[in-house]
Amino acid sequence: MILGPIINGSAIIIGGLLGAAFGHIIPARVRQALPMTFGCASLGIGIALIMKVHTIPAVVLALLLGSLIGEILQVERGIEKLSLKLRAFVDKPQSNRSIITSHEDFIEKYVALVVLFCASGMGIFGALTEGMSGDPSLLIAKAFLDLFTAAIFAITLGYSVAMIAVPQFVIQTVLFFMATLIQPIITPAMFSDFSACGGMIMLATGFRICGIKPFPVANMLMGLILVMPISAMWSIFF
Repeated sequence: MILGPIINGSAIIIGGLLGAAFGHIIPARVRQALPMTFGCASLGIGIALIMKVHTIPAVVLALLLGSLIGEILQVERGIEKLSLKLRAFVDKPQSNRSIITSHEDFIEKYVALVVLFCASGMGIFGALTEGMSGDPSLLIAKAFLDLFTAAIFAITLGYSVAMIAVPQFVIQTVLFFMATLIQPIITPAMFSDFSACGGMIMLATGFRICGIKPFPVANMLMGLILVMPISAMWSIFF
């Protein structure tokens, strides 16, 4: 039974709705401080995952090729256009909302959230783990973090934050069912490099959320698809 993706997606929906509806009662200092904490948490998770790396050249090559493909396909620009459409569709004009973000600020934070919710190492690893062992504990733990993250960011980004639950649920569900199929061909080295690649993307996401450097994190996601095949070939030929 799929449990983790349902709980995780529900947490984003609940957090997004509560944050958009009642966020105005949260003090400004809390709204400003917590996103920095979330960014710091993303940095920490990224570093922890990077430490699991087995073959550094394979991970670097996967990120480089993945970023190149992402730039050619303009993945981030596509997410930007979709995020603005979601904002126009979901968020109605509200005269009593004191915090209204610009298109640039909205895109910057929304794209980072999409990556944080949908492509975090913890989420991917959790979905794969549940598919292989039936243990949803990692995704349940992630759900608590996503609940508060969605609530805080929905204060400024609105109800569209709750919509991120849809792609996240789809991605985690696909990974859940894929886990049993790919388990026989995944080696510990391949999975370690996969986690490290996700960790680097999480690190870039943390920098972006904290406003340190706007890395094109969405364009880097293709690296997650390439890293395990490259890791396997690297082990064979090198």
